[in-house]
Amino acid sequence: MSIRMVAKELYDLQREVEELEAKLESAPPHEREEMEELLRKARAERDRMRKILDGEKVPPPFRKPI
Repeated sequence: MSIRMVAKELYDLQREVEELEAKLESAPPHEREEMEELLRKARAERDRMRKILDGEKVPPPFRKPI
Protein backbone atom coordinates (compact mmCIF):
# COMPACT_ATOMS: atom_id res chain seq x y z
CA MET A 1 0.00 0.00 0.00
CA SER A 2 1.44 3.37 -0.97
CA ILE A 3 2.01 6.17 1.50
CA ARG A 4 -0.61 8.27 -0.26
CA MET A 5 -3.27 5.58 0.16
CA VAL A 6 -2.36 5.09 3.83
CA ALA A 7 -2.53 8.85 4.43
CA LYS A 8 -5.94 9.08 2.75
CA GLU A 9 -7.26 6.18 4.81
CA LEU A 10 -5.92 7.81 7.98
CA TYR A 11 -7.63 11.08 7.07
CA ASP A 12 -10.94 9.27 6.49
CA LEU A 13 -10.62 7.46 9.82
CA GLN A 14 -9.87 10.70 11.66
CA ARG A 15 -13.01 12.26 10.23
CA GLU A 16 -15.05 9.18 11.18
CA VAL A 17 -13.76 9.35 14.77
CA GLU A 18 -14.61 13.05 14.99
CA GLU A 19 -18.13 12.43 13.69
CA LEU A 20 -18.71 9.58 16.12
CA GLU A 21 -17.46 11.70 19.03
CA ALA A 22 -19.89 14.47 18.09
CA LYS A 23 -22.79 12.01 17.73
CA LEU A 24 -21.94 10.36 21.05
CA GLU A 25 -22.32 13.64 22.93
CA SER A 26 -25.91 14.03 21.77
CA ALA A 27 -26.87 10.34 21.74
CA PRO A 28 -29.69 9.12 23.96
CA PRO A 29 -28.60 6.86 26.83
CA HIS A 30 -29.91 3.65 25.25
CA GLU A 31 -27.70 4.15 22.17
CA ARG A 32 -24.53 5.28 23.96
CA GLU A 33 -23.11 1.82 24.61
CA GLU A 34 -23.31 0.82 20.95
CA MET A 35 -21.85 4.14 19.82
CA GLU A 36 -19.01 3.88 22.34
CA GLU A 37 -18.12 0.46 20.91
CA LEU A 38 -18.12 1.87 17.36
CA LEU A 39 -15.95 4.77 18.52
CA ARG A 40 -13.52 2.41 20.26
CA LYS A 41 -13.12 0.35 17.07
CA ALA A 42 -12.71 3.44 14.90
CA ARG A 43 -10.05 4.85 17.23
CA ALA A 44 -8.17 1.54 17.22
CA GLU A 45 -8.21 1.41 13.42
CA ARG A 46 -7.12 5.06 13.22
CA ASP A 47 -4.23 4.42 15.60
CA ARG A 48 -3.19 1.32 13.65
CA MET A 49 -3.20 3.28 10.39
CA ARG A 50 -1.21 6.11 12.00
CA LYS A 51 1.45 3.61 13.11
CA ILE A 52 1.60 2.19 9.59
CA LEU A 53 2.07 5.67 8.14
CA ASP A 54 4.75 6.54 10.69
CA GLY A 55 6.54 3.30 9.86
CA GLU A 56 6.38 4.04 6.13
CA LYS A 57 7.97 7.46 6.61
CA VAL A 58 11.01 6.13 8.47
CA PRO A 59 13.90 5.68 6.07
CA PRO A 60 15.17 2.14 5.89
CA PRO A 61 18.22 1.42 8.00
CA PHE A 62 21.52 1.24 6.20
CA ARG A 63 24.62 -0.74 6.88
CA LYS A 64 27.70 1.01 8.06
CA PRO A 65 30.93 -0.18 6.51
CA ILE A 66 33.04 -2.15 8.91
